[in-house]
Order: sequence, then C-alpha cells, then structure tokens
Amino acid sequence: MRGLGLSQPRPAVLKIGGSVITDKTKELGVRMDAISRLADEIRDANPKNLIIVHGGGSFGHPIAQKHAIKDGFKEESQIIGFAETHHVMTVLNGLFMDALIWRGLPAVSITPSSCIMTKNGRIMCFEDSPLKQLMKMGFIPVLYGDAVFDTELGFTILSGDQIASFLAVRFNAENILIGVDVDGLYDADPKTDDNAKMFEHLTLEELRKIQGRLGGSNACDVTGGMANKVAELIPAVEHGIPVLIVNASKPGYVYKALKGEKVKGTLIEKE
Repeated sequence: MRGLGLSQPRPAVLKIGGSVITDKTKELGVRMDAISRLADEIRDANPKNLIIVHGGGSFGHPIAQKHAIKDGFKEESQIIGFAETHHVMTVLNGLFMDALIWRGLPAVSITPSSCIMTKNGRIMCFEDSPLKQLMKMGFIPVLYGDAVFDTELGFTILSGDQIASFLAVRFNAENILIGVDVDGLYDADPKTDDNAKMFEHLTLEELRKIQGRLGGSNACDVTGGMANKVAELIPAVEHGIPVLIVNASKPGYVYKALKGEKVKGTLIEKE
C-alpha cells in the first residue's frame, strides 16, 4: 500500500450521500439548506486531514439511468448521455464547493473522470499525485460519484462509495464516515417498515451474515442503494478501517462524528 509518509496524519474520509444533499424525488432537486448546514458542521469540526466524497442523488442518477451509462457503451446516443451525466455532477459539485469555500475551507474539487479509469466498473488506475500534494499542503480534496471511462465497457458509473472505500485503503485512513438520510444500518428499510431494527455495532463477520437482508434503494439510484454501499465498504473494513454510518440529514451528527464524539449510528469494525 502506498501511504503518505509517517509525518502525515491519517486522514478521515467523509462520504455524504446524494440523498442528503439532493431531493431524489425531483430531477436536479438540490437541498441547499442541507449543503449549507453540512459545510457549517465541517468548518466547525475543523478536521486536520479530511477527504470528502459526495454522491449524485437527483443530479447524476436519473440521467445515467435514462441513458444506461452504468451498463457501458452500446450505441452512439449514449455519448451525449455520458456528457450530460458528468456535467450535472460538476454542477452539484460546484454548489457543494461554493458552500465550503465561502466558509473559508480550502476545498479543491478533483474530477474522478479525469484521473480514474475502471475495468468492468472497478477502479483499475487512479492518478493520485495531485491528491497527495493537496493533502500534504493542507487542502481538502473533494471528489464525487461520476461517469468515468472503463477499459472493458467504454464507460460506466463510478459510485462515491467505491471512491471513498478505495481512498480510505490507499491512504490508510483513520476512519470512514458515511452520511446518509437514515440513522444507520437497519435489518429492513426504516422508511417503509416500522419494525426495522437498527444495528449499533457490527463486526465484519456479522456484517457479512446480514448482507443479504439489506435492501436496495427505493428512489432512482443506479449504484444500488444501501446493499451496494455496504458491499463497497467491506474492503476498507478488512484493512482495519472502522466505518461509521450516521444520519447526515440531522443537524450536528456529522459535526459530532468528525470530532470523534458519541453520536447515534452504526459502527462497523473488523472484529
């Protein structure tokens, strides 16, 4: 594993779900109040070494689904779909970046499609030199789920969850904080099942046992919802990186998680 060197503190990776910063029931429905509040919480927590990744929500997913971008290049008409998907993600990212930079946070956007290639949907190569330099100098890199080029498929969709997990392993992160729109990981969808039970703590072994019971996403989500989110996190947990899933829609939760304070959620650890 290529690390950052002994002098560099281990980073935290913060992944903010698209369901938190967008309204998934409306195409291009942004939740600026949530973005502004999260930017406040990140500023107030003042983390020393942070990588942020955000999802696509109602920006990337509907267009990607319409043009079947995740399935790869099949016909010419998809080319404009790829361009549109990437473009709307840069628009959402721009709104997120505005909120961070206006608050004096030295955030710099890194466009995944320009530095990552996948092979059958899995990250194959990642030119991470600029990212390393940013972190060395005290910047906050911000990445996002994106339409990317793929050596086998031509192109595909790369989820923010895969990026977050990959970066956590690559940079030997202290932890991964996953901000979603529910309180944690449940044995059923808490939005549709009143009897859904939340897991407060799971070991890797326990997580694997319940994986099959985790549902997908009811809203438009080409990256597979909660079940796929968990599957993407497993490699990081295997490397001994703890994952905390919290409700980023609730004020103060992300702040507390970044500060290492006790907060309601699901903690997943290797053992």
